[in-house]
Amino acid sequence: MVTAETSRVRARTYGNWRRPTSPGLLGLGTAGTAALVLGMLMTVVLIVSVGILEALIFASIAGLLLLALTIRDVHNRNLFQRLGARLGWWSTKTAGSHLYRSGPLGRTVWGTYQLPGLIAATRLTQHHDGYDRPYAMLYMPQTTSYSIVIGAEPDGAALVDEEQIDTWVADWGHWLRNLGDEPGIEGAAVTIETAPDTGLRLRREVELSIDPNANEYSKALLHEVVDRYPAGSSVVKAYVALTFSGKASGNKRRDPDEMARELGARLPGLTADLQATGAGAASLMDAEELCEAIRVAYDPAAAILIDEAHAAGDPIELAWSDVGPTAAETTWGGYRHDSGWSRTWAMTSAPRGVVQAGVLARLLAPHRDIARKRVTLLYQPIDPGRAAALVEADQRAAEFQATNRRRAAARDSLAVRAAAATAAEEASGAGLVNFGMLVTATVLDPEKAKDAAAAIDNLAATARIRLRPVYGSQDSAFAAGLPIGLNLAKHVTVPDLLREKM
Repeated sequence: MVTAETSRVRARTYGNWRRPTSPGLLGLGTAGTAALVLGMLMTVVLIVSVGILEALIFASIAGLLLLALTIRDVHNRNLFQRLGARLGWWSTKTAGSHLYRSGPLGRTVWGTYQLPGLIAATRLTQHHDGYDRPYAMLYMPQTTSYSIVIGAEPDGAALVDEEQIDTWVADWGHWLRNLGDEPGIEGAAVTIETAPDTGLRLRREVELSIDPNANEYSKALLHEVVDRYPAGSSVVKAYVALTFSGKASGNKRRDPDEMARELGARLPGLTADLQATGAGAASLMDAEELCEAIRVAYDPAAAILIDEAHAAGDPIELAWSDVGPTAAETTWGGYRHDSGWSRTWAMTSAPRGVVQAGVLARLLAPHRDIARKRVTLLYQPIDPGRAAALVEADQRAAEFQATNRRRAAARDSLAVRAAAATAAEEASGAGLVNFGMLVTATVLDPEKAKDAAAAIDNLAATARIRLRPVYGSQDSAFAAGLPIGLNLAKHVTVPDLLREKM
């Protein structure tokens, strides 16, 4: 008798991500601990120089302020952060900045449909890379940054072997790691957008492919497919935006032409490496394609008109000054723009433990309760020269937190092991990347906003992530979720490093 043994390949898992921390006492960071020590010294000085009563008053006020730093909600936000969001929203609403009107009868001086908020001053130009392919380049004067957008067509994981998926994930990790070696790189953003399919592109392809001499039954069958297929179907688009600093050595600013020549020589290599990650055919987006994508994002109803124009073969001439909304209104928890109503969530906690490669599959897939959905992964590659110091500091912080308590918690022990593993991987050549996520859900009827919010909450649970609505800054979060490479870290009042130290 012959026996055959089959071995089942174990699914590969991923994890070991950590939130940046700093060592401190009583749940405080380095800066918070320094403030605690300084407050204690000032209390002693007041006791000696002024009196006990005054010292007690000072100690009480300082204690309440430090207590506000230690009390955090489920999204790791302290009282000062929540109060700052409320004050910022009150200031915005008082100044009337939450309302936006453009066009000939709007508030813009030049009468165009300029983009609102953080991206109002952006400028779009078109250039050619080393392969003579046209590509759009965005210039952001506030941060002196330049962004380019790559359109991708992901192959998907359907009917794909596990080994091929592991290879794609590994190549994606190498691509992100190599971004850290790119001169002047500031960030990368991957946007997956799902929307209803109008069916006009399919109709055009079928009509152009039908043989006039074919039998009537075949023609009727194709026309029936064209009529029935668009019902309930969706279109999935993927974008990769890369943001580069426009400052050269000596803090000198580079003009768009100089930056375009430099990026044009590097883009062929970046797009070729991106195709090996499962992104499919990676092509540079030109100015017209980028204008159409942003126009549809702010006015979802325009998607039908644009598809009809493409189906008819009519040229679409959109300028960057015409892609903004006619009217927009920001509320505490939502954003109304032309024909759409949107809400944006930010990831506050990555999945605990380990996950498989398809953990985000349901979150990225189309949903019947959401007209348009964008999931944007934000990456900030860290220079290899800084990565070593960061992982070593993070390891020391984890060890300090574990030894600072009389009885180390299980979470502290896991944090020490995770930090040690990260340091070992970085020492062996792995890259270090900060990442985040924004999820934007857009509906055409405001009455369906609650259904969309419930759908996002359920999808976040399946992805094992924790999402929080970006209260008070919905317009800025909406812009950051667009495929334009907006670097939010350069627009915040309190730097990320200081927030981590608190």
